[in-house]
Amino acid sequence: MPVPILLVAGFLGAGKTTVVNHLLAHAEGRRIAAVVNDFGAVNIDAELIAGASDGVVSLSNGCICCTLEGDLLRTLATLLRRDPRPEFIVIETSGVADPSDIVRNLMDPVIWKEAPLETVLCVVDATQPASVLNDALVRSQLRAADVVALNKVDLVDAGSRTQMRDAIRALRPAAVIVDAMHGEVPTALLFPTDIDHVPEPREPGPRRPTVDRFETLSWTSERPVSLPRLQQAIGRLAPKLARAKGLFETTEQPGRLMVFQLAGGRATLAPGGVSAPGVPRTRIVFIAELGVLSRAEIDRIMEGCVDAG
Repeated sequence: MPVPILLVAGFLGAGKTTVVNHLLAHAEGRRIAAVVNDFGAVNIDAELIAGASDGVVSLSNGCICCTLEGDLLRTLATLLRRDPRPEFIVIETSGVADPSDIVRNLMDPVIWKEAPLETVLCVVDATQPASVLNDALVRSQLRAADVVALNKVDLVDAGSRTQMRDAIRALRPAAVIVDAMHGEVPTALLFPTDIDHVPEPREPGPRRPTVDRFETLSWTSERPVSLPRLQQAIGRLAPKLARAKGLFETTEQPGRLMVFQLAGGRATLAPGGVSAPGVPRTRIVFIAELGVLSRAEIDRIMEGCVDAG
């Protein structure tokens, strides 16, 4: 039996990992394999995915649609050889990926026969102004979508939500638009219910020139950090960041990890479990436009967070 693929796209910080987390947590007996593309040298996304183990294949140091093209196809081939075979495959793209390039790779006849692309889901941060849809990359992500999930709708008023919804519909009239709080997207919209259903191949559109627009700068420390000083440091860096995420241990709560996320100018903290042996106590990935932020600036600001004791 062919294994349908769900491709999850969306700009940096839209909530793609939250959506994938929800799908895995509510698999309802389905065998779902998740392929996570982490844009950065320090692999954070795989650790933020629920149950990141045999069911998750994490691809690091690049974007699926460019440097990891071959790795993606090999990963899919490996997943399809598993026993038992997964029933569905979810691919979470990098926030800087153009889905049309990934769709083009998935149209490979060998892959299509075994794992056809069923649905492209684009996650949009509802708290962002509708003008964010003027961004060329965001527009490409939306134009590839069958389903658009308006995430974080609980954080905006009805007028802003309607404005964003109308802007999306004008750009991608054929897509189904759903409100999604905390990444909750109905699985019926994403996976086929008819076991004999065979999706139609799709035209990914013309190949566009690849332009490097973002870079990642990672910072690690073997020592815990002071939470108040870390919050001050992030506040200084935030205006230059498109996205940041990480895991860290604090001097206030030694031995316990905290999960840090910065998206849309908002920072959040959540419990992250217990520190693993042999892994740096602090691992943070900063994503910014090329040339906006230097490693020296990050090191200078972040070193002030480390407990000198």
